[in-house]
Amino acid sequence: MSISTENKNRIVTYLLEKIAQGEEGAVRKTAENFDLTVASVYKYINTLIKDGKIVRTGRDKYGLVSEVRQVVLSRRRGELVSEETIYNKYVDPELTGLSENVVRRWSYIVNEMINNVIDHSQANRLAISVSRNVFETTVILADDGVGIFNKIKTAFHLESLSEAVAELFKGKVTTDAKNHSGEGIFFSSRMADEFAVISSGLIFTHNSFDEEKLIKIKDANKLFDFDKGTLFFIKISNRSKKTAKEVFDRFTDSDYAFAKTLIPVKDYFNGIPVSRSQAKRLCSGLEKFKTIEFDFSGLDMMGQGFADQVFRVFANEHPGLELTPLNMSEEVFKMFRHVTAER
Repeated sequence: MSISTENKNRIVTYLLEKIAQGEEGAVRKTAENFDLTVASVYKYINTLIKDGKIVRTGRDKYGLVSEVRQVVLSRRRGELVSEETIYNKYVDPELTGLSENVVRRWSYIVNEMINNVIDHSQANRLAISVSRNVFETTVILADDGVGIFNKIKTAFHLESLSEAVAELFKGKVTTDAKNHSGEGIFFSSRMADEFAVISSGLIFTHNSFDEEKLIKIKDANKLFDFDKGTLFFIKISNRSKKTAKEVFDRFTDSDYAFAKTLIPVKDYFNGIPVSRSQAKRLCSGLEKFKTIEFDFSGLDMMGQGFADQVFRVFANEHPGLELTPLNMSEEVFKMFRHVTAER
């Protein structure tokens, strides 16, 4: 009995997914799932190897093949002038065949991050790595500049680099307000499927990165032999349906002004918020927005001083702001209700 093209595509996709996930027995599981013989699945395996989509790594073990392009650009050679020129020459050609919505996201993110390097990093070199396999594309940008967290710490007179990392969760954070809005990293971090900024041994991300993945990302800097600076790690599924418009609509008003922000409170403090000083640091600069959402996911308590400063004192000082707590546990909600009852 012949197999339809649609079913063949399902079989290949399933097989590739198992290989991508590193599961053992991908051939056997595919055969069982589609009621095929193992010999039939090996025909698909051999075709995928021939087409350059997978490679045999051991006995009945396979890995996805990624096409990789790498380049190192230099400011001294006049190569760090235009983010658009760099993107069009070194990144866009690697995105051939991807859907319009995916390419638009890549264009926004990579142009914004390269602009950060050109305008803010004081770097002489920018390394670009584009890696693509059948499922996803990864772009790594690494520079040898002063480091993004060092730059923010100095510009905002913060006490630690960790505070500089936390500032990026807010949005509208820029060390050059005259020429930049501070929106690039905020929107890019939500537009990508995976996004991380690594500098000075610290990481900013909205995704959960396990230690093994972090080590691999940090190794990219070793690849380019940079002992300082900033690394941007960006990954998007080649088949993603998310659009840039969806992200902008989530955080902009009807005039497309950046009016709304979402702050993951646990990540911002890397722990439990308890004090008024923490609350004051969190609220600094939030008056620039119209709506602020505080995500309390993963927290089972909130200090009275912190809660009172945010939801009573700060709220009363800025009556035009909409402060919305999300994902509160029972104990966090009790404290929220306690301090807001006194408003």
